[in-house]
Amino acid sequence: MGRSYIVEEAVGRYLLNFNNQEKAFVSGLLIGQCSSQRDYVVLATRTPPREEQNEDTRSSQSHLDDFDEEWITAHANQVSRMLPGGLLVLGIFIITTPDLGKDVQTALRRLVFAVEKSITKKRLWNLTEDDISDRVTLHVCSSTKKYLLHWSSAKPADWKYQNGLSNSWLSLDCTIHVNIHVPLSSTTASYSLEKNTKNGLSRWAKQIEGGVYLINGQVKEEDCELLEGQLLNSNHRSTATVQVCSGSVNLRGSVTCRAYIHSNKPKVKDAVQALKRDILNTVSDRCEILFEDLLMNEIPSKKESEKEFHALPHRIFVSIPGSSVMLCDYKFGDESTREIQDRFMELLDQQVGIDDLEIAEDITASINSCMKREDIPDNTYDDQPKHLVKTTVALRIKQNIGMLPLVICMQHNKNIILEYIYLFLLVMNNIFLPHFIFLKTLY
Repeated sequence: MGRSYIVEEAVGRYLLNFNNQEKAFVSGLLIGQCSSQRDYVVLATRTPPREEQNEDTRSSQSHLDDFDEEWITAHANQVSRMLPGGLLVLGIFIITTPDLGKDVQTALRRLVFAVEKSITKKRLWNLTEDDISDRVTLHVCSSTKKYLLHWSSAKPADWKYQNGLSNSWLSLDCTIHVNIHVPLSSTTASYSLEKNTKNGLSRWAKQIEGGVYLINGQVKEEDCELLEGQLLNSNHRSTATVQVCSGSVNLRGSVTCRAYIHSNKPKVKDAVQALKRDILNTVSDRCEILFEDLLMNEIPSKKESEKEFHALPHRIFVSIPGSSVMLCDYKFGDESTREIQDRFMELLDQQVGIDDLEIAEDITASINSCMKREDIPDNTYDDQPKHLVKTTVALRIKQNIGMLPLVICMQHNKNIILEYIYLFLLVMNNIFLPHFIFLKTLY
């Protein structure tokens, strides 16, 4: 049995309004949300032509071998950064002339596999057993306007239109104060800032995945419906360690996170998962954008003895005409709002006004590194070498205390004894460190 796709009516109008007079085919992305029963398509966007192809005529692109796989996957990667939690690239569409209809399915399956592989390899999270990994391919004939729909397993699928599809969706918001401390050994101190940051993010992702999430101040059973869940007691534990290092990389700041969930009896676990993934995606994407900017502007790395500081871009949410779901982009301090508008036009084929932009953050997150031998506390991870662990202090986590995780940070040797005393008093007096994130549902 095939899957059902519930599609925003504006997507249908967008697909049928293409004019293929200059090109034999137009390809693009389908964006939406997966669920166990059906998928929801809220947006479609064509892949922009390369600059050198803007003047190409139909005669220069007359068969499917002209598919620029590298360019299409690069576009998919850029668009995936602009999606809040709960949204993803669901698949690929192609609009062709009738003479190209014979071989299009083979080309589409190859392309959708390449796009999914490219997006997946950069994620800090993995698909679960409940996730739908199949992706959809849609072929539309530019002459007859008929369409042929398949998902990755080559099975047929059902395509139904609905007006105002996302109007009743739930929005979940939270602000998380990130304080990621990446201690560097004598070996990793010689790695690039980008590599050390990515290594630290991978370990931090385990904390986010294992965190306790409060919805409107309550912990709920994950299999309950989002708006009716029962309270759940929690007894999670965290640890802190101290290790000798040759330097450190620190990522600090407040980031705004947002996720959307469909209104068809959503589960608590679906909402929490969407928010977790947005937390991981937005921090990882900002770092990736920064490193791309440093490479593009050929900014050299600091010497080993020097400190290095970089501001990460702000997150901006953008309203899309005809949809209650907001997409996002990232803006450095020296960028103008006009550049944001231009990117939305280029990547999403959406014209947005100044009033459609919502600046989500006033405080800039940043990355700084320092190559200096010091004793640095760090969170304990399962894969951490045992010889680095000097002392481990277990801290119970008490429910409903605080909004954000407390990260212990010591910069000098003289602070170690004071920190041990502080931790000892916390445990002895039954004062527990918070490790919770509040989610706010708007409905």
